Amino acid sequence: MQMIQPWKKTGSTPLGDFRVFKLRSDRSLSPRTGKEHDFYVLESADWVNVVALTPENELVMIEQFRHGSNTVELEIPGGLMDAGESPVESAVRELREETGYEGENARLLGKILPNPAIMNNTCYTVLIENCRCVHPLEFDSGEDLQTRLVAADEAVQLVADGKIQHSLVVVGLYYFDLWRRGLKQTET
Repeated sequence: MQMIQPWKKTGSTPLGDFRVFKLRSDRSLSPRTGKEHDFYVLESADWVNVVALTPENELVMIEQFRHGSNTVELEIPGGLMDAGESPVESAVRELREETGYEGENARLLGKILPNPAIMNNTCYTVLIENCRCVHPLEFDSGEDLQTRLVAADEAVQLVADGKIQHSLVVVGLYYFDLWRRGLKQTET
C-alpha cells in the first residue's frame, strides 16, 4: 500500500485580510497525478480555550451571541492568542478579561487542528484550577458575555443534550473529561 505524500506548493496568492483571518489561494502539485490544483486557506492566529475550575468543582463558562450561527452559545472562555504568548499565558489573560476569574496551576490539556482542510491554525485547551472572581471584566467592544458557573459533572450532559454546540468547546470539555478520568496526561 502506497503512503500518502505531502503535496508540493508551487505558488501562493494573498486574497484578503479580514482582521481575524487572512485568505490565500495556494497552488499545489499532486504527488499521485502530477497535476496542479488550487486550494483556499484561512490563515488565523492560534486560539486558546480555557477550562476554568473553581474550588467548588464548577466550570467557569460564558454565554455569548455568535454571529455565524445567529445563536446564543454556552462556551468555555477563550479567544485569539496574542503574538508571542504561550497557550498558558493566553488562557490566563482570556479568563481574566472575559470573566474576571483567576486561578492557579494552569497547564495545557491538549491541542487540536480546528479544520485542517482549510485552516492553518491550532486551538489549545488549557486547564486552570482553583479559579475565583477577583478582577473587573475587560470586554472587547465587540463582546457581550454573561458568566455562568456550571457543575463540572454536568458538562458532559450539556453536550449530550445539545446545549453546548460549539465544536471546539466540545473538544475542550472532552480533554477535560479525559484528564478527570486519568486517560489524558497534560502536555508540557
